[in-house]
Amino acid sequence: MITHHSFDSLGGANHGWLDAKHHFSFARYFDPKKLSHGELMVINDDRIAPHTGFDTHPHRDMEIITYVRAGAITHKDNQGNKGRTTAGNVQVMSAGTGIFHSEYNLEDVETNIFQIWIEPNKKGIPPRWDTAEFPKTPATSKLPLLVSGDGKAPLQIQQDARIYAGSLQKDTLIHHRITGKAYLLISEGSASVNGQKGKKGDGYAISRENSIKIKADSDCEILIIEVPGKRAAR
Repeated sequence: MITHHSFDSLGGANHGWLDAKHHFSFARYFDPKKLSHGELMVINDDRIAPHTGFDTHPHRDMEIITYVRAGAITHKDNQGNKGRTTAGNVQVMSAGTGIFHSEYNLEDVETNIFQIWIEPNKKGIPPRWDTAEFPKTPATSKLPLLVSGDGKAPLQIQQDARIYAGSLQKDTLIHHRITGKAYLLISEGSASVNGQKGKKGDGYAISRENSIKIKADSDCEILIIEVPGKRAAR
């Protein structure tokens, strides 16, 4: 089953410095049909104005992944971690027993990110943060694996989950095998997922599918988040 959620149908709020769209219920946005997708709890499409950002705040027992689509995000936490992550790259944070961090757009241009929260399979672990840069060569047969919980990706999280991402040139067709539940995001351009056409900002909730067919209707950028799907939506 594939459910297409267009960007225009998403909830959200504009705070002036932050224009946020929510694929799932978050903060003051509540939709009883969009509470989670298995262990995938949050996908926020955030646009952050120049020289603004999230002041220091706490997290606990959550895997938080930030995919930077445009601009850059600068991270600082109470564990001594500092870093700047630029467009096309990813940072991960295991909040574990507790971490305080800030996220700022220190650039002169708007920053656009996907912020992704995944419930961990083990609580009370030591907090950690990491970031990595990835090749920008368009994919031709499969999307690169960026994040996983099994040691097979450059960035690790505390869950049997995977995040694939990459760019596709127009008319590229790929078949992607799925383990568990998945959520596909069109970060840039337009694409079709099993024939369902979508555009920038759209999402597809995928359940009970062994594979999907992705066709680039224009030059585009795609993310796929896979989780075990053992957690029932609430």
